[in-house]
Amino acid sequence: MPTARFLLWGGLLAAAGGAVLCVLGWYGISGERFAERQLPYLASCTAPGAALIVAGAVLVAAAARAGPPAPEEPPEADAAGEDGAGGPPPPSSGGPPLRVPGGTLAHRPDCPLVAGRPDAVPAAGDAELAPCPVCEPWPR
Repeated sequence: MPTARFLLWGGLLAAAGGAVLCVLGWYGISGERFAERQLPYLASCTAPGAALIVAGAVLVAAAARAGPPAPEEPPEADAAGEDGAGGPPPPSSGGPPLRVPGGTLAHRPDCPLVAGRPDAVPAAGDAELAPCPVCEPWPR
């Protein structure tokens, strides 16, 4: 759920609760003749109600400022095969699986655990190797 929606509904609920408290405080004060008997209503209803109305207004303003979320656009691939964010090209399994001497996992050639390692060798015929959990060289 978007943040703006939480802010909007939270602000509206806070303002509504503050309005209810202000009405209750006014109703309590209106029945008292002496100021010293009106103070408890001011302290327990009217002041917190006014604070909730202000907080609700701030939250609604923040929701209006946040606005609706912008739709995400998929990154476009450039000529080098990289995505628009400048990250690495999408994974490929164009080559045979690789293994590191003494290792127990089979990796795709573009796996970050073996990419650029000169000691990585093809894992052809090594049936006891488990698939790498990072690159998953074999389909599930």
